[in-house]
Amino acid sequence: MKSFKKKIAAAALGVVMAFTLGTGSAFADSKMDTVISKTIGISYKTGGTTTAGFDCSGYTRYVFTKLGLSLPRTSQAQYKVGSSVSRSELRSGDLVFFNTTGRGVSHVGIYVGNGKFANSSSSHGVTISSLSQSYWASRYVGAKRVMSKTAYQSVAYD
Repeated sequence: MKSFKKKIAAAALGVVMAFTLGTGSAFADSKMDTVISKTIGISYKTGGTTTAGFDCSGYTRYVFTKLGLSLPRTSQAQYKVGSSVSRSELRSGDLVFFNTTGRGVSHVGIYVGNGKFANSSSSHGVTISSLSQSYWASRYVGAKRVMSKTAYQSVAYD
């Protein structure tokens, strides 16, 4: 029964993901959308880097690797790459960072447009979350653009 409930939840999240990415995201029907859509509902696993389970930075690294781009392994290391982007200038594919432990950058996700980001959280696994949700808004640290214009164009469009 638990497996069935997980499948239903994953299917429901997939529908939400389709509507979320389909409205306002440069990645609608793109390579990045395809990779992210296939991972919605995968469970959280500390240290996880595969579809058997992801932690947050393992997830972002997995998505970018599938797109032919490399990222460091941890959220702290990922925060050190790319160029800073203001919240008002976010575009799909930017990494968004959070302080969830009180000790600096400890969580990362991929901005997908419309104020939402894909991430693997310990409470929900891979999901789409809103930057304006109080939990995330109060822990937001910043964002980094890690894709060059050429890389962005290659993953944003089919």
